[in-house]
Amino acid sequence: MRRVNALLAAAGLAAAGLAWGHTEQTSLLGVEEKPGARVPLEARFLDEEGREASLRELLRAPTLLSFVYYRCPNACDLLLTDTALAVRQLALQPGRDFQLLSVSVDERETPADAREAKRLALASLPAGFPPQAWRFLTGSKAGIAELAEAVGFHFRRAGEEFDHPMALIALSPAGKVTRYLIGSEFLPLDLHMTILAASTGTIGPTVARLLRFCLHYDPNAGRYVFNTLKVTGVVTLTLAAAFVLYLVLAGRKRRVQGGANESR
Repeated sequence: MRRVNALLAAAGLAAAGLAWGHTEQTSLLGVEEKPGARVPLEARFLDEEGREASLRELLRAPTLLSFVYYRCPNACDLLLTDTALAVRQLALQPGRDFQLLSVSVDERETPADAREAKRLALASLPAGFPPQAWRFLTGSKAGIAELAEAVGFHFRRAGEEFDHPMALIALSPAGKVTRYLIGSEFLPLDLHMTILAASTGTIGPTVARLLRFCLHYDPNAGRYVFNTLKVTGVVTLTLAAAFVLYLVLAGRKRRVQGGANESR
């Protein structure tokens, strides 16, 4: 029994250490979710045509915000491409029901860089997609930092490049953060729910995470499929942990009863 307790204690310490390490790393690089936070509406940026506008002017519909840099050699292209692939499957009207904003984290980039990134992104979308529904922005170092800090997006410069997470951040038309979609693979149903929630300013990340965990999209079948292997694995591990806990508690109860009988 002592050995079992020692193993459980060691596992707990290891988990705590991993959690602490993850928290410390996230404070330097990653996404610190801030549902309900407000973006700085007066912060000003340049769009891909070099026109200056404030976020208050740019937020005209529920918005999916992404941070990238336009000369990024790999991860940013993946995020933009996967976003385009998911968006094209939405049964919503871009520009009216939702819009996208991509903001460069590199203050050295120009509207010309943004214009080229937009050209490549729109090439992945149907010809009828309205260009004004996806804006590509550049800005000052201070403006970028203010927006990133407001929504909890933490990045850092690494030489000529940047280390940064990949995510979409949903904003209401009033500039409130309503949901985070971490990574670069997005279920169209997840995006649809996220946009609908942003349209009313509703905060609710748990349903989307549960959908993403339990379902995966089968492009061949054209539908969502229950992820049996993943869910079964989690249920099995949960039952195993519960069984170990039962053995520990049952053994402890027998020891207490045995000690009481001996004292009689």
